[in-house]
Amino acid sequence: MNIQTDFSLKNYNTFGIEAKAMQFTSVQNTEELIEVLQLNKDIFVLGGGSNMLLTQNINKLVVHINIKGISIFKENEDFVWVKANAGENWHEFVLWCIDHNYGGIENLSLIPGNVGTTPIQNIGAYGVEIKDMFSSCEAVNVTERTIKTFKKEDCNFGYRESVFKNELKNQYIITSVVFKLTKINHKTNSSYGAIEAELAQNNITSPTIKDISNAVIAIRKSKLPDPKVLGNSGSFFKNPIIPIELYKKTLLQYPEMPHYVVSETEVKVPAGWLIEQAGFKGKRFGDAGIHEKQALVLVNYGNATGEEIVTVSRNIQKAILDKYGISIDAEVNII
Repeated sequence: MNIQTDFSLKNYNTFGIEAKAMQFTSVQNTEELIEVLQLNKDIFVLGGGSNMLLTQNINKLVVHINIKGISIFKENEDFVWVKANAGENWHEFVLWCIDHNYGGIENLSLIPGNVGTTPIQNIGAYGVEIKDMFSSCEAVNVTERTIKTFKKEDCNFGYRESVFKNELKNQYIITSVVFKLTKINHKTNSSYGAIEAELAQNNITSPTIKDISNAVIAIRKSKLPDPKVLGNSGSFFKNPIIPIELYKKTLLQYPEMPHYVVSETEVKVPAGWLIEQAGFKGKRFGDAGIHEKQALVLVNYGNATGEEIVTVSRNIQKAILDKYGISIDAEVNII
């Protein structure tokens, strides 16, 4: 086990925030992870660093989950269950599945981060969420150092929510995930967002899963900054789900407000629209700011601190609450 001290985390978080780990180690397999847990009671678990904002140094051992590998768990004529280890890059895994003609996760192309953190957030985009293809995951209990398999029904998936983010937060470290994907008769989803328009522009009327993926990649690249070029963590805020009574009341004053029906009693309102209408899109406050093409994305223009980005996010939240009476919550974990 190689443990480094006073280790810079700047290249291990997609915001590109400069913060130090008191100690740092990278584990390549479950056995190494269990060994680390046997010797260290208090750790900080780091995956792809794509869903966190560091506001301080980490004064404990940072354990980087770098467990690689993709394999076929089982399959039949119609479906394949693919096991991906936690350290696999998510987008590269999506492309691997598409290359093998395994369908289901193509709408989730180009989402930053690693496989192991996807169930925690129940990541989603363009009408698809991880829970739709999730079969199971293996995770190590931090205190007992035992391995447990979680089925879909164990995970309490919700909108950007799971048992790992709530009841079992910090109690388990996910080491692998199994996804149930289609081998034939793929059910493509092109009705959400700008996918249909992107396909039409390319004269595609019967899209394959690769066509859907390419469309999503093109849309995301046109609106979202590359974290390697401009520090960010993708969507910083969740789209708020509000009571339909509040929506109807707000609609009287803002009749152009878009929404998506969630249930008979709730609707989802695009947080990006709220932020843009409040005048924040493209604004810059020192090296912290809001992206010029997508108001949901907060960015680090170079040397912003985590606290500076947090301040911007709180000012946005206050402005939205004051203007619309709607609370928007951060999707990113603020450390």
